Amino acid sequence: MGASVAAVSSNGTYSFTKPNRESITLVAGFGVEGDVHAGETVKHRFRMRKDPSQPNLRQVHLMHAELFDEVRAAGFEVAAGELGENVTTRGIDLLGLPTGTRLRLGDEAVVEVTGLRNPCAQIDGFRKGLMRQVVERDAEGGVRFKAGIMSVVVEGGVVRAGDPVRIELPDGPHRPLEVV
Repeated sequence: MGASVAAVSSNGTYSFTKPNRESITLVAGFGVEGDVHAGETVKHRFRMRKDPSQPNLRQVHLMHAELFDEVRAAGFEVAAGELGENVTTRGIDLLGLPTGTRLRLGDEAVVEVTGLRNPCAQIDGFRKGLMRQVVERDAEGGVRFKAGIMSVVVEGGVVRAGDPVRIELPDGPHRPLEVV
């Protein structure tokens, strides 16, 4: 079985978690219709305080359901949408994608990967100790973030759980994901 959308979530108000929906509508250059983080300019509260005019590279947050399996093995119950993601996937190594990768979600929607999500302290507020599960150190001592990736909407459309996800890698040398 190929990569697929496991769940879709959105929330019109600032809240750490996002309720699952039957579908979400992605709007080109804007994000998830009705979601608090949608917009052409940054909507993340911390980033808005620094510079509200910067472009929104975090229109759609994607997370791999395999992370939930991993944290469950460590004793944490986490479900789709509870870490604030809009699209939960299964069967795709989101963290291994290069910057600029395009993901076709269902029949119409296309998002372009902009970078990694940097997990915040709210994760431990949600489940004490969970932050240690989504941030780890590699063999060289570097930090590895595992709390999903961020993207912008290139082509709009409706996305539902069960939709296929198709990967289109960018041309040229691939750049690894960095925090956006």
